[in-house]
Amino acid sequence: MKHAGGDALRGLSVLLDQIRSKDGIREKKLGIFYRKSKAFLHFHEDPAGMFADLSVDGEFQRFPVNSKGEWKVFLSAVERELRPER
Repeated sequence: MKHAGGDALRGLSVLLDQIRSKDGIREKKLGIFYRKSKAFLHFHEDPAGMFADLSVDGEFQRFPVNSKGEWKVFLSAVERELRPER
């Protein structure tokens, strides 16, 4: 599964804008986010759809991001990881 390219990420522009609004992470390259100095989040494109890999407790967990419902589940996971007590 390859990292998502610019064309694929344009379809996720609304989701990316929501992620960019979060405190504590920064986008080093289009669709590739870091928290402090560690990789935090990136996207993959696959014939099965688009997926986001999110660092959860230090290990990447894959989330499908092909529908608004999947976005909601994914963004909830991002919020959990960004909580100060983590």
